[in-house]
Amino acid sequence: MALAVERKAQLISEYRHHEKDTGSPEVQIAILTERINGLTEHLKSHKKDQSSRRGLLKMVGRRARLLNYLTANDRERYLNVIRRLGLRK
Repeated sequence: MALAVERKAQLISEYRHHEKDTGSPEVQIAILTERINGLTEHLKSHKKDQSSRRGLLKMVGRRARLLNYLTANDRERYLNVIRRLGLRK
């Protein structure tokens, strides 16, 4: 369920702040969201895959912690990233 190298590079270039930024919360949230969406599609057709379901829940928790971090430290960046990713409908 890993992301393709090209798609990951595209996400990094889209959400980074500067040229060498690969680890900012926005980039991490975008990559996790892409992985979560892919794993959600997998679980729709493989309903009994409990190992992948656990991995999905761990990724959702990690993304939630990163979003909480952004909320506490920079509310504007938080609002920007959830708007761009379409989270929190």
